[in-house]
Amino acid sequence: MKPAARSRLHLEIDLFRAGKSTGFIRVPHSVHRSAYGWLPIPVACINNGEGPRVLLMAGNHGDEWEGQVALGRLIRDLDPEQVRGRLIILPSANFPAAQAGTRTSPIDDGNLNRSFPGDPDGSVTQQIAYFLEHVLLPLCDYAFDFHSGGSSLMYVPGTLCRRDPDPAGMARLLGLMRAFGAPIGWIGSALQGQDRTLTAAARRQGVVCMGTELGGGGQVTPSVLALAEAGIRRVLAYVEAYTGPVPARADTRLLTLGGNDYYVYAPDGGVFEPLVELGDEVKRGQPAGRIHFHDTPWRAPTTASFARDGLVICKRVPGRTERGDCLFHLGTPYDG
Repeated sequence: MKPAARSRLHLEIDLFRAGKSTGFIRVPHSVHRSAYGWLPIPVACINNGEGPRVLLMAGNHGDEWEGQVALGRLIRDLDPEQVRGRLIILPSANFPAAQAGTRTSPIDDGNLNRSFPGDPDGSVTQQIAYFLEHVLLPLCDYAFDFHSGGSSLMYVPGTLCRRDPDPAGMARLLGLMRAFGAPIGWIGSALQGQDRTLTAAARRQGVVCMGTELGGGGQVTPSVLALAEAGIRRVLAYVEAYTGPVPARADTRLLTLGGNDYYVYAPDGGVFEPLVELGDEVKRGQPAGRIHFHDTPWRAPTTASFARDGLVICKRVPGRTERGDCLFHLGTPYDG
């Protein structure tokens, strides 16, 4: 029988040591500048007795800053006496991408959230994915993956999960989303790359997983950061992993994200002029945006339209766009 493959990554800290530990996950990286070098992925672990085992992760995409900043502050501020069980905290999971401020890794162009289940002998990003799915996730009961819109998109701040066919499982996910307390929470039935994401990896390992989309636009805003920090503490308290002060929460509007008709894509390359704003209610056939041709300004712009009714929860940020870029996507009322 062929033995199971083992990760080549090395974890500096002891995940079973009581108290707070910080260090790095070392990713072997032999290059011209450094023959026996390694890449450092920052990691923290807080252990305090029996209780839930939770993975808190941001920087799955390197240009999504809100979760990275919020988890860094959590590491610094959280007293181990406020924790029940174990928290593993990865603020910048795809560290090469975070260091470069890009969605994908500058080393292998790897998109970590499209790289699961990973490969222990593959590219740097594939090795990170393998370590997450096969080393860290089996040690956890819950995984919370904090995303935002990154450099190209801006979201109405929200939580998200993949629809669970089991009613009890779905109820548990809805409870987590309401506990976080973002303005919206959306349930995906056809999420892009859904079998290659951390959410899919967690499901394969029997781990309950919730994600977020917190603002974006390549920036950190005070209101969204405050929501992220408060939401993290609320959801940890909800799973009984945190016993400290819990900020009050607002109600969450539950939505569904479905298939291709929920998205609007650029029909041509050019300059994007949005015709609606985040949070607008729109109708099928309504113009969503225009693409202007600055190389031939006498040419009439092309108009992209919405394919269905819905609430605008995501909008493209950069003005310059190419055919196939996502301009908007919608949510519709959650039907249970």
